[in-house]
Amino acid sequence: MSAPHQDDVEDAPEMLDADDALEEVEDGEGDIAMDSDDEGAEEIILQNDSIAYFDSHKDSVFAIAQHPTQPSLIATGGSEGDGEDAPGKGYVFDTSPVVGRPVLPASYNADPTAQQPKSTELKPLFTIEGHSDSINTLAFTLPTGEFLVSGGLDGRLRTYQLSVDARNKPSFTFVAESQEVPEVNWLAACPSPKYPNTIALGASDGSAWVYTIDASDASNPMQIVQSYFLHTAACTAGAWSPDGTFLATVSEDSSLYVWDVWGEAAAKNLVNDNGQTVVSLTGEDQRFGVDGGLYSVAIDPKTTLVAVGGAGGAVKIVGLPRLGSMTSGAQPMSSKQSKAKAKGGEAGSAQGGAILADLHTQSDGIETLAFSARQPLLAAGSVDGSVAVFDTARRFAVRRHIKEAHDEFSVVKVDFVADAGDGWLLTSCGMDGVVRRWDVRGAAPGAGSAPTDSSRPVREWRGHRGDGEGGGVLGFVQGATGERVVTAGDDGVVLVFEA
Repeated sequence: MSAPHQDDVEDAPEMLDADDALEEVEDGEGDIAMDSDDEGAEEIILQNDSIAYFDSHKDSVFAIAQHPTQPSLIATGGSEGDGEDAPGKGYVFDTSPVVGRPVLPASYNADPTAQQPKSTELKPLFTIEGHSDSINTLAFTLPTGEFLVSGGLDGRLRTYQLSVDARNKPSFTFVAESQEVPEVNWLAACPSPKYPNTIALGASDGSAWVYTIDASDASNPMQIVQSYFLHTAACTAGAWSPDGTFLATVSEDSSLYVWDVWGEAAAKNLVNDNGQTVVSLTGEDQRFGVDGGLYSVAIDPKTTLVAVGGAGGAVKIVGLPRLGSMTSGAQPMSSKQSKAKAKGGEAGSAQGGAILADLHTQSDGIETLAFSARQPLLAAGSVDGSVAVFDTARRFAVRRHIKEAHDEFSVVKVDFVADAGDGWLLTSCGMDGVVRRWDVRGAAPGAGSAPTDSSRPVREWRGHRGDGEGGGVLGFVQGATGERVVTAGDDGVVLVFEA
């Protein structure tokens, strides 16, 4: 390589005399970034509405779970770094020491100039370890939260038992682990008190498993209750019926199976020919198939219907048999038998497997579904950034379609507040890094209440980066009352917001 060319000395630029030099300005604030040549660059405004934060994670927080009877206990999971060989790691922390902020603004304070309280830093009570890959799902068992279960991309299912001492201090003890699958995609705790400490999982190989945890059985503390292998592609989502009778699972192969986990339907001769399901629908049925697969599922509070969401904005509503009202001669319906002519939610009480509705309000994949516990409402969150609310009592008519709920960023989760707002309050989070709460009541035909502008949220919480900057909200928990919302951030931070 040749040496760099050097010009003659005469061509060198002249040096300024000391007297001609610009006046030196003292830098009292350290280095200042140079102005950008891009005059159109937008100013980034950072806003943090949180009252507390937890930042022990070194990478994205993929999973979050809340204890069912002690809602201040929060578990989160992710990975220990962004490397391919980074192990999974999670934490449990307590939000109860966090002091809420005053309702009135600072101008109403006796001393308006007093410094406002800062966000509280939370410390871990327990560290979840033992996973060789990311922890991407967590769940406390029901009804009392006796066990915490973690599922990872390493296929491991690990269980920890919760104990509380006389001073009300929680501690966790490792119980056992199981590894039957390549990757654990999701966990769901059975809500029935008849079958306590039971957990279901869906795996990347399409299988679904049900475990019952019994720490007193030292030889087999994680007992396999059922294992299912009818899906032919990854099992992407699962949900229990509120009474814990059925388990519904969906897959990338566009199939839906509703499993008779405890044999209650089989006892009444209400299962399909496979002897395992009360609903068996696959993509081979052109009326049901969704090109691109299914990714979300939910069962209504009365266990009369199941909703599934998939690619292209498709939402399918399928009827479920009611075990208490069915005679032994009635039969569930498979893909070949389902009748699209069934209309309305009541059809679910008569025909298991009947396709009740085929909804296409949103334009992209349905990532999340939720039913209201008190109102006949179904909410769907889409990759197109919108939230749609359907009225299940009026043939699934669209009650609200909030097209810019998350500004064209994917909606990750929607969830109705269970014990506040009479079932009308819906919380959502998205990859824009924002959590919003909506009042979805309004101008339904014959409704007595005045309509509300549900295109605007009643509350909004910011603090994660979002906006495509690797800081979206990957999940949240809000307890029964919705008074506090705790988020899992793609930016590696967990934030606590106050409603």
